[in-house]
Order: sequence, then C-alpha cells, then structure tokens
Amino acid sequence: MFDLSEQEIENILTKYKIRKEKDKQKYLQRKDNEEFIAQNRARAKAHYEKNKDKKKERYEQNKDLAKARNSYYYYKNLNKINVFQEKYPERFDLLKMYGYFNEQNPFSSTSTS
Repeated sequence: MFDLSEQEIENILTKYKIRKEKDKQKYLQRKDNEEFIAQNRARAKAHYEKNKDKKKERYEQNKDLAKARNSYYYYKNLNKINVFQEKYPERFDLLKMYGYFNEQNPFSSTSTS
C-alpha cells in the first residue's frame, strides 16, 4: 500500500510518541478544571443516552453467559466445581461452547466437592 523507508517509519513513530505525550500533559493540566469536568460529564451523558438501547441489547444477549461465569466462579471459590457441573449442566455447556476452559486453565471435573 505505502512504500515507506525505515527512516520515514521511525519519523512517524517519533512524531506519534511526542504528540501522545503532549496530549497527556495537556489532559493532566486540564483534568481538575471545573469547566472541563462539566464538559466531560455532559459528553458522557450524551453518549450514554445515545447508546442506551445498544447496551441493553448487548446485556440481554450476554446475560446467560454472565450468569454461567458468575456461577462457575462461585463454585470454584468454594472448591465445589462438581456441584456446579451437576446443578447447572446447561451453564457448564455454555461455558465450554464459548471456549471458556482452555489449556492454561482447564476445567477439571475431578475437583473436590
């Protein structure tokens, strides 16, 4: 797409880092200003009002997954994973379907109950 030399890429990255640092310093100077706080709150509220339905829809879509994860952690902390698997097989299957149990943290059905 673009044929940039190493020097040009390095120059672009340097300018980006400088701009990010300046933006950070500008924010740190302005963040305690009452007018800035009011503007930020107004922007956040407008964003919330505009996207309220999207958040609700996303929550409804992921409600079952959240329940399954919460139940899993509850029984995991009690060291009763077998009880979780027996009591809520549909939640266990849902977590497996989403690939929640991987090689680093395999689900073991041999945990103590």
